[in-house]
Amino acid sequence: MSETARASMLRERSSHGHARVTYVELFFDLVFVFAVTQVSHTLLKDFSPLGVLHITLLFLAVWWAWIYTSWVTNWLDPEQTPVRILLFLLMLAGLVLSTSLPGAFGARGLVFGLAFAAIQIGRSAFTLWLIPASEPGLRMNFVRILIWLCCSGVLWIAGGLADPNTRLVLWALALVIEYCGPAMRFRLPGLGATSIDDWNVEGAHLAERCALFIIIALGESVLVTGATFAELSWTAETITAFVASFVGSIAMWWIYFHKGAEAGSERISGADDPGRIARLAYTYFHMPIVAGIIVSAVADELVLAHPSGHTELKTVLSVIGGPLLFLAGTLVFKWTIRGLWQLSHLVGIAALLVLAVAGKELSPLWLSSLATVILVVVASWEAASLRSKPEPAGSL
Repeated sequence: MSETARASMLRERSSHGHARVTYVELFFDLVFVFAVTQVSHTLLKDFSPLGVLHITLLFLAVWWAWIYTSWVTNWLDPEQTPVRILLFLLMLAGLVLSTSLPGAFGARGLVFGLAFAAIQIGRSAFTLWLIPASEPGLRMNFVRILIWLCCSGVLWIAGGLADPNTRLVLWALALVIEYCGPAMRFRLPGLGATSIDDWNVEGAHLAERCALFIIIALGESVLVTGATFAELSWTAETITAFVASFVGSIAMWWIYFHKGAEAGSERISGADDPGRIARLAYTYFHMPIVAGIIVSAVADELVLAHPSGHTELKTVLSVIGGPLLFLAGTLVFKWTIRGLWQLSHLVGIAALLVLAVAGKELSPLWLSSLATVILVVVASWEAASLRSKPEPAGSL
C-alpha cells in the first residue's frame, strides 16, 4: 500500500465541525449491546463475592476492547474499505468474546482469552500498518501500544489455559498492564513515552462515541426490565417496581445527558490537550458510569422478581451499588470537564450510603423506590442549579 493510500485512511480533521459517528461504527456497537446483556445476566446468575470479582474483571475487559476501538476509529476513517473490514473482523471477535462471557472462568476460558488478545493485538497491528510514515509520532505511539498489548496478550492466553484460580490471577495481571498503559503513556525502555501531543484526538467524536455507549447500556437496562415485566403477573407491586425502574433509567439519562454530555463535548473540542481529557474523562471515568447502569439493571430484575418480603444482601448491594457507581462516575467525569465537584451528586452519594444502612430493614420495592427518588432529586437539583447560575470561568 502506497503512502498516499495509507494517508487516505486517516480521518480528515475540520476546524469548523467534528467528525460524525459513522453507520459502521454504530453497527459495530451492536455487538456490545449483546456483551452488556451477557455481563448483567452473568452477574445475576452468580452474585457471590467470587462471582462479582469475576464479572468485574470481564466487564473491564469488555469496556477496554470497546474504548480502544473508539480511539482507533477516531484516527482512522471508517468510510474507507480496509477500516470497515477491520471493524467487521472486530465484530466477529467481539461476538466470540461475548458468547464466551458466561463460561469465561469455566470451559470457555481459552476462547475468551484468545478472542480478547486477538482484538487488542490485531487491531493495533492493523492500525500501525495503515498509519503513513508522514505521521511518525502516531506510528511510534502504536508501536508502543502493540508491545504493551503483546505482553498482556500472553497473560490472557496463558490464563485461558490455566485452572480457574490461576486464570483469575493471570487475567488480573493482564488487566493491570492494559489499564496502566495509557496512564503511563505506554512508556518503554529505550523508546520512552508517547507525548500527549501525539494523542491529538477529534474530541467531539470521542465524546459522542462514549455517549452512545451510555445509551447502549441504558437501552439494555430498559429492554431487560421490559422483558422481565412481560413475564410476570401484573400486580400492584410489580407494576410499581416496573415504574420505579423505568423512572430510575430516565433519571440516569437526565443526569448524564441534560448538561454533562454536551458540556464534555464542547470542553474537549476546545481544549489544547484533548488527548489528556479523553484519557481521563472518557477512557477511565466512564467505566463506573456504565458499570452503574449494568448493576442497576441487575437490581431491577431482582426487585421485579421479589418486590416484597425479606431483602437479601445481593439486592441491597445491587439496588444501592448501581446508582452509587453511576453517581460517582458522573461526579468525576463532570469534575474533569467543569473543574468543580457537583454538590447534588455528593449529596446523592451520601443519601445512598445512608439508605444502604437501612436497606435490609426495607422491602425490595421500598428500597428500589427510595433509590429512584434519590436519583430524581439529584437530576432535578443539578438541572435547577445549572439554570440559576453561570458556569465557572473557563469551564463549560
